[in-house]
Amino acid sequence: MKAKEFCKKNIPIGARVIFAVGVLCGILKLIAVFSTPFADFFNRHIASVFRAIAAHITAVLPFSLAETAILCAVPFAILYFVWCIIVAAKRDTLTRQIFRLLAVIVALASSFVLTFGIAYDTTPLEDKMELEVTDPSAEDLYRAAADTLIELNRLERSITRGKNGTAPMPYSFDDMVEKLNDAYDTLYGQYKFLSPLHTKVKRIALSKPMTYTHISGVYTFWSGEANVNINYPDYIIVYTTAHEMAHQRGIAPEDEANFVAFLVCAASDDPYIRYCGYANLLEYLTSALYEADPEMYTEQLLPFYNEGLRREYAAYAAMFEPYRDNVASDVSGAVNDAYLKAQGQTEGTKSYGLVVDLAVAYLKNSQN
Repeated sequence: MKAKEFCKKNIPIGARVIFAVGVLCGILKLIAVFSTPFADFFNRHIASVFRAIAAHITAVLPFSLAETAILCAVPFAILYFVWCIIVAAKRDTLTRQIFRLLAVIVALASSFVLTFGIAYDTTPLEDKMELEVTDPSAEDLYRAAADTLIELNRLERSITRGKNGTAPMPYSFDDMVEKLNDAYDTLYGQYKFLSPLHTKVKRIALSKPMTYTHISGVYTFWSGEANVNINYPDYIIVYTTAHEMAHQRGIAPEDEANFVAFLVCAASDDPYIRYCGYANLLEYLTSALYEADPEMYTEQLLPFYNEGLRREYAAYAAMFEPYRDNVASDVSGAVNDAYLKAQGQTEGTKSYGLVVDLAVAYLKNSQN
């Protein structure tokens, strides 16, 4: 059979178009890898359009399309496999079905490049913000953590705590998202690398089972949805929401998304939102400080924690204990680590904690 006849019989026209787009996307990704200015332009002015279109389309749905698709994927895959073996094989269309499946895979890969993949190749955030990022010393970490703790102690006067010591969100989830949207709106003029967007965030229906994977949120590039695990304490839900919204706005590396989440929370005019941003940042800073100098942390910083903050962290530790060690977290951690390394984040899942380097540089710069 000649190549032309083979293609006509086995490769649907739609699949051929998708394969052509896939080749184009591969070229775009290759150019972005070797040209940071191109990556910056594409991510800010082209990919942002695709992200916004997807986000606004799926925003009309009251549920997470991404979560629904994942839940349906396994039974659909099984049915499709059985259909191919029983029906397609008899009709001599198995090869055609294989090319259709390949087209779906290429379509997903292409949508990744067009919406989010090139964001990993853009100018590092510290260069965009002109921050002098270095490997922080224990003293640097202590100063940053102390400044953060001072702000948290000040914000404590505006926080209402429940009986278990946690500070519950004083409004609905949707209201919280709007407050974060408003905070992002105030930053667009200052940080041109953020792609303006004002849209919804989806709550994950199966949040409790998902907690076993230790995943608090997911940005789904093909649907444009920021999805948040609502089984975590409220102060983490707020910060995670801001983090996933950063991905929606073109911030791909995890440390940068974590840092932008802090910037957004700190820029909010709502004291509870600011509290959530500083409470999460303090955990990252003190974890790094304890690793660098345990004595400095326990003797010079820990005594100044207010009682409310101590109870907040203690309640989170108690809540998370049943989910701490399990196979699901090991598997999801390994998959996420491999994905991040494949995108050029050599630290893998450890990159989340690199927000410390950005925060220390930012806080030090703010004092000058």
